[in-house]
Amino acid sequence: MVELDQFKYTLGTYEKPLLEVRDSLDLANKEKRIEELERKMEEPGFWDDPEQSQEMMKKLKSMKDDIATYHTLQEQYEEIETLIEMAEEENDASLIEEIQTTLDEFMASFDNIRIKTLLSGEYDNANAIVSLHAGAGGTESCDWAGMLYRMYTRWADKKGYEVEVIDYLDGDEAGIKSVTFEVRGENAYGYLKSEKGVHRLVRISPFNAAGKRQTSFVQCDVMPDIEEDLDVEIRDDDIRIDTYRSSGAGGQHINKTSSAIRITHIPTGIVVQCQNERSQFQNKDKAMQMLKAKLYLLKQQENAEKVSGIRGEKKEMGWGNQIRSYVMQPYTMVKDHRTNAETGNVDSVMDGNIDLFINAYLKWIALGNEEEEQQ
Repeated sequence: MVELDQFKYTLGTYEKPLLEVRDSLDLANKEKRIEELERKMEEPGFWDDPEQSQEMMKKLKSMKDDIATYHTLQEQYEEIETLIEMAEEENDASLIEEIQTTLDEFMASFDNIRIKTLLSGEYDNANAIVSLHAGAGGTESCDWAGMLYRMYTRWADKKGYEVEVIDYLDGDEAGIKSVTFEVRGENAYGYLKSEKGVHRLVRISPFNAAGKRQTSFVQCDVMPDIEEDLDVEIRDDDIRIDTYRSSGAGGQHINKTSSAIRITHIPTGIVVQCQNERSQFQNKDKAMQMLKAKLYLLKQQENAEKVSGIRGEKKEMGWGNQIRSYVMQPYTMVKDHRTNAETGNVDSVMDGNIDLFINAYLKWIALGNEEEEQQ
């Protein structure tokens, strides 16, 4: 049967990649590490430090999940092989549907774990701090920022991640002028780093009485939440610290005291803001932590550009600089301009189903690194 030959060919293309994933996951070392952690959990005093013990439990679960996922993949691979052999021997066409279903499940599972192995950056496993700033387009852009904020929170919810708002500024008439929020969960930064850049919306604006199509832009910035004390020198003369009243959901203390903090790093123009903590001192500490992380990443980027002989340039929020376009009229399409990944289901994307674009970006970056190593 032609279908069986096709199944055989498709399955065969996964034989080598499956071994590569096994090696990338470093399963042997993970199994040793699991044994060590489980022994440590039995020691007296392990639970005395709740924060540290919870962190170790997360690591343990992650490693066990990786091992279980790989074993499931192996079992699915072998099951498909067996089903193909049975169908061939008995000339049984009724097995074709079952083989197709199992093969589809195998390929989807493989893709998910393969993407995880691409998250090998220094801070890919860290929590992510995401900032959205409405750009050209007035009220329409503020509404667009609100839509993107909903998209990312829906995505985080599907992943089982926690979201906490750090800073929030309402739009004058609708939506959000700017919002900074933290996404907490394993590899949050590794996934969300793909979203950094300008996002462009084309639609018939509900705020335009003439019913004309309108284009608006939102800048998305993503950085890892680096908890360690970074060796970044910040001189007092280089920063300006402003206090202001908080302006978002956050409890009874909101808008009563000027506890929110804005820090401007004058040499680079970097601005960080925090209003979610209970006191001005806590907000200042969080803002300084964010500033150090931004300056650290900026230095890393400059060093990488020197090595590769390229110059980075700050993108303006306008025409021609978007990383992704979301078109709602006259047709529906979301397209990433770096990877060419696209879909016509805009509603699904706005509901948080953005893994198509995240996965395409991670593969694109990995391919670029491989090509650089070969040159």
